[in-house]
Amino acid sequence: MSIPQSGGGAPIESKAELATYLEAGCKTKEDWRIGTEHEKFGYCKDTLRPLPYDGPRSIRAMLEGMRDRFGWRPVSEGDHIIGLEKDGANISLEPGGQFELSGAPLETIHQTCDEVNDHLREVKEVADTIGAGFIGLGAAPFWSHDDMPVMPKGRYALMTGYMDRVGTHGTQMMYRTCTVQVNLDFGSEADMVQKLRVALALQPVATALFANSPFFEGKPNGHKSWRARIWRDLDPARTGMLPFVFDDGFGFEAWVDYALDVPMYFVYRDGRYIDALGQSFRDFMAGKLPALPGEKPTLSDWADHLTTIFPEARLKRFIEMRGADGGPWRRLCALPALWVGLTYDQGALDAAWDLARGWDADTREALRVAASVDGLQAQVGNIRMHDLAREVVAIAETGLKSRARPGAGGLLPDETHFLNALKESLETGQTPADELLARYHGDWNGDLSRIYAEYSY
Repeated sequence: MSIPQSGGGAPIESKAELATYLEAGCKTKEDWRIGTEHEKFGYCKDTLRPLPYDGPRSIRAMLEGMRDRFGWRPVSEGDHIIGLEKDGANISLEPGGQFELSGAPLETIHQTCDEVNDHLREVKEVADTIGAGFIGLGAAPFWSHDDMPVMPKGRYALMTGYMDRVGTHGTQMMYRTCTVQVNLDFGSEADMVQKLRVALALQPVATALFANSPFFEGKPNGHKSWRARIWRDLDPARTGMLPFVFDDGFGFEAWVDYALDVPMYFVYRDGRYIDALGQSFRDFMAGKLPALPGEKPTLSDWADHLTTIFPEARLKRFIEMRGADGGPWRRLCALPALWVGLTYDQGALDAAWDLARGWDADTREALRVAASVDGLQAQVGNIRMHDLAREVVAIAETGLKSRARPGAGGLLPDETHFLNALKESLETGQTPADELLARYHGDWNGDLSRIYAEYSY
């Protein structure tokens, strides 16, 4: 999750400033960048239990090792190291110790894949020295809630108790899931609207293609993506497919109105999180926030609040694609390739919207549900997910060819080869979840512990 803002700056005086803040994300096409994020589970190799925060084999030891070996700058909260920064990228911690790389804004998928590979190499080098391993899955296959460590971050302490009051799966999301996502730019309000609509409508396709969480608490869970299942019953005030985005007249102001009605979690001041759970940002703007009576928010507070909204695609000063499970390294490069291909070429973006523009809100929601249960085998009415995914990947490939961004010193003419992992799934009908289930019921003979040795980075 996001590193907190400072809380500084002048108080916000009008709602228009909030829309202007979002609009400031508009960039010329030449300045569009790709920011890839991915999370992974760390574990002790001998016990297969999650890494604690403290100790010789721990999250702290990982962060300090990355700092000392590879020159990352530490990020601290109180006396605790909770993250790292270097060259526009940062490493942060999810509530249960999931290790997250938030990559730098880069021009090509070649660059972002190099960044991912360098990061995984560094992580493995440090992990090997302390007897730890890391694995990319959408949900922890074994660990119960009580098994999970709690990271020393004030934000998470506030969120944990609140999650159980507003949904049934919130703490599962916080402590026992991992994702891969990509953050992409827009050129104008109209461009943002088209991209966000495509992102939301086609997010179930990403969920299906990247499905990689068929196990939970030691056994199959009946879903190809349990992570996606969790998001369906987390907190309806801040999750979902957002039907209003498809209404006529949607734009920055409509997003502001939506975000203002999402209950707050906190206000960050002077290195600490002030409990504002369930309170209203509208009251905050009027100087009537119970947590800080008489004080008005700054744009940093607004930026923080936007990070507490969790729909399938999220608008900040860029768009976050949030529908995919964490997974093997090839999929960490395939996710940005899919969405860059769909959205960074106008012809591809138009074709993607043509696929989805006739769907109503019920269809989009049904696709979301079906993708989490059945992956590529999902079907909603006459829409077969496998056929839809084939069309979507073909459009993305066309978009990447049109971008024509070479790599490997010019040996690669474009970025299309990063889609190969997805094309293999389309040829076989098998996602990572299907492969894992086949192994579990086949040569593993129900011994799920083999997943660590055979699927770790």
